[in-house]
Amino acid sequence: MPEIVKGVSFDTIAREWRFKWSPENEKKSLEEAQQLLEEVLPEVKSVDGVVDIRRTVCGGCLDFKVSTVLPAEKFGEWEKKGFAPEQVFLDKASKISGISQIETQTYTIASMM
Repeated sequence: MPEIVKGVSFDTIAREWRFKWSPENEKKSLEEAQQLLEEVLPEVKSVDGVVDIRRTVCGGCLDFKVSTVLPAEKFGEWEKKGFAPEQVFLDKASKISGISQIETQTYTIASMM
């Protein structure tokens, strides 16, 4: 298991896509973001090694996040492919009225249970 420093090891890595949505127009941007996610979800599910895909929505801070989790040993292969369909998803999200602050992040995950 990879170890960042003593006691900080991990066996899974996540790639997160995130942005802010707007409550205007009866939360239309949130609705369209969900439709976009559903459009690319089959491709994300087909990524070799995917163990989890989580969508997080916060109504208070207006976050929309998608986290795709893979075993550490499989993550590099997806990274070499540009995290497809990441760019398609983010490009389409950027065209939705009310979507802002589009970002990505890679981070490790370790269960503490």
